[in-house]
Amino acid sequence: MTHDDLAQPDETRFGTVEEVDGGRRLRFVRRLAHPREKVWRALTQDEHLAAWFPQRIVGERAAGAALSFEFRGGEAQPFAGRMRVVDPPAVLEYTWGTDVLRFELEDDGAGCVLTLLDTVAERGTQARTAAGWHVCLDALEAALAGTAPHGPGWADVHTRYVVRLGPEASTIGPPAGLHLT
Repeated sequence: MTHDDLAQPDETRFGTVEEVDGGRRLRFVRRLAHPREKVWRALTQDEHLAAWFPQRIVGERAAGAALSFEFRGGEAQPFAGRMRVVDPPAVLEYTWGTDVLRFELEDDGAGCVLTLLDTVAERGTQARTAAGWHVCLDALEAALAGTAPHGPGWADVHTRYVVRLGPEASTIGPPAGLHLT
């Protein structure tokens, strides 16, 4: 992605907010030029997760398994989660602290469509969370393609999400100790 792409962003790359069961969740849809099996490995295997997921996931990839999310650089304390759904190579769902993350993969020609749903516990964190997932998904796409991430950084994308989602979605900034750029 070039500087011009940031000035004229592809609107389909941005996450949206939807109302569900009295709460709100973020929805991201990315069309990927890779088969579901390859993307599934990137979602579930440690050596692939390291390229795009914000923490190391410790725990079995089996429904009901306890998980721990550890920061690779030790910049914050680990937090807990639980694996809820494992249906290879279609659905992966787990709690991620107080959020629920769901990854859905559907075939799309030679590639697939990845849908990431994040049920966010606190509305005030939606802009920061959306910006984080936007950057993570850009890094996932680059890793799948075998290239270095080249999209805008978190701060640039966060500014756009503050505008898109409104002031009530951006009352809580990044956790203490995390320096996002």
